Amino acid sequence: MRLFLSVTVLCFALLALLPVAQAQTTGHTPVADAKAATATIEAYLKNLRTLKARFIQTAPDGSQTAGDFLLKRPGRMRFDYADPVTDFIVADGRFIYYYDGQMKETSNAPISQSLADFFLRADLELSGDIRVTDVSTAGELLTISLVQAKDAGAGTLVLGFTQEPLQLKKWRIIDPQGGITEVELFQTSEGIAIENNLFDYYDPSRRDRGYN
Repeated sequence: MRLFLSVTVLCFALLALLPVAQAQTTGHTPVADAKAATATIEAYLKNLRTLKARFIQTAPDGSQTAGDFLLKRPGRMRFDYADPVTDFIVADGRFIYYYDGQMKETSNAPISQSLADFFLRADLELSGDIRVTDVSTAGELLTISLVQAKDAGAGTLVLGFTQEPLQLKKWRIIDPQGGITEVELFQTSEGIAIENNLFDYYDPSRRDRGYN
């Protein structure tokens, strides 16, 4: 299957800073002190240097794919989809690469020009070029909705966190048509040692596993 578009969304997808505020989701309760909650989330994200997890991605049509996610901030992340999907995304500190396993094609761009820039930047802040539109609780999760300060009309990014301890659990992209792509993390480990070479890009079609 061709996952390039959903993969691009996924790269925020952690990560895209999308600009249209959505109506409050049913079942969400606004946090009394949104400013304090935002500061707590920002501090957590700033200190989140490494993360390893399994993920399940649910597309707007309800279809699901799974795989492994690695993060090493600043600048590095990797999504590997489980068989039979052979797509992957990898950011090596300078560029982000999107490999379409069905088409056997690779696209790439500087991280600064990609949807991943917000989450991978060294100085991550929930202000400036992004804006917080809502901080709520939904069930056991603390959620924060983010939009881009400029360029209205693209959608909303919602991050969800467990509260005790505070830990990234899921993110949701709501596109301008109301379609939702959600990624949920499982078996999460933070603050672990992760080698930089796991974020190198290589062309899977090359037998010598040559790196760019």
